[in-house]
Amino acid sequence: MATLYDAPTDELIDALTEELDNVVEAPEWAAFAKTGHDREMPPQQDDFWARRAASILRKVAVDGPVGVERLSTEYGSLTKGSTRYRVAPRQKTDGSKNIIRTILQQLEDADLVQQQGSEGRIVTGEGRSLLDDTAGDVLEDLDRPELERYA
Repeated sequence: MATLYDAPTDELIDALTEELDNVVEAPEWAAFAKTGHDREMPPQQDDFWARRAASILRKVAVDGPVGVERLSTEYGSLTKGSTRYRVAPRQKTDGSKNIIRTILQQLEDADLVQQQGSEGRIVTGEGRSLLDDTAGDVLEDLDRPELERYA
């Protein structure tokens, strides 16, 4: 039985995106929202919302219990410092907490994630099952001989 740890991350997120496309739905404001204050434009991908939901579901499963603050740190980026001569050091910026919070609420409504008191959110049994089944499907479809023992 394959688990989410056995499958390569990028292929697992691609497959989960297709699974979650019908589960989560981007709100109207998502077309105009940036993913962080260091960004200039909103995301241009058509499936951004489902892809971010798949990534968040995987992160909650791996790192859980995890909260919005820690996830926003994970989805943040580095700024390049000041624009004059680039002498200021790089600084870490956080990702959009509203996007993360809304996706977590949608995953809670779908019974894939649940709150664990004040510690944060964890994956439910149904969410773990979805992740593991998707990982098994990914490993079956991969043509990599070094991963055959997990399929």
